[in-house]
Amino acid sequence: MSTPMLFANALRAQPGAIVLDDGADAVTIRVQAAEAWDAVRVTCRLTATVAEVKRAAMAVLLPDVVATDDYCVKFRGALIDNESISLAQAGAKAASTLFVTARRRRPIL
Repeated sequence: MSTPMLFANALRAQPGAIVLDDGADAVTIRVQAAEAWDAVRVTCRLTATVAEVKRAAMAVLLPDVVATDDYCVKFRGALIDNESISLAQAGAKAASTLFVTARRRRPIL
């Protein structure tokens, strides 16, 4: 199943997409990591959990990070406290952008 490329998904994203699920009701969202200054597209159903999408995106964007719990996910500027909720419960739709960033600020040396 091929989902249409929406403009928002194409912004500063790596070519291709991470496919978690490509069923009939799959959508493509964008996940951006602040520390990597990069983004990936993730194709999945909106029933996928925020944690699943976060782990898949971080494996590509931040492969050296072992403790994914040290990173949080934001959607529309708000922190998603409970990452076990589905994307639909978080309010995500096709072409939504999730933002992954470190939970704590790091000093600049």
